[in-house]
Amino acid sequence: MALLAAAVSIITTDGGKGRHGFTASAVCSVSDDPPTLLVCINRSASTHPHILEHGTLAVNVLTGEQKELSSVFSDRSKTMEDRFASATWTRGLAGAPLLAHALASFDCIVDRTIDAGTHTVVLASVVDIALSANAPDSLVWFSRQYATLPRSV
Repeated sequence: MALLAAAVSIITTDGGKGRHGFTASAVCSVSDDPPTLLVCINRSASTHPHILEHGTLAVNVLTGEQKELSSVFSDRSKTMEDRFASATWTRGLAGAPLLAHALASFDCIVDRTIDAGTHTVVLASVVDIALSANAPDSLVWFSRQYATLPRSV
């Protein structure tokens, strides 16, 4: 699996149980019409039950400059308060936290879930998108290390 290069995102949610988030690379586009994303969440992740209960999530696609933030959100020793204090956030239409200066933030509603192995596959309907006009690159995960992929002009 380490040889499947993927964009790095921070998946967030907010609701009755507060803000929660984690770093993920198992995210992909399912459909443009209607706009739908697939997000795989390990059932042992602390954020897992909150996304399902809140029914919303945001996929915040990271730039190369946000590598440290990715590490913060993947560090299980960090509290959610510490994680969210590491960046600036706004609230999306569906209620999930959107990362300021992300390459892209997809504001989503959980449409359906499928259990698969150790993970829950979430099909999420996109209700809004925030794009960065000037982010120079994307953060990717490949062969168990970070790399950046330049944005073509």
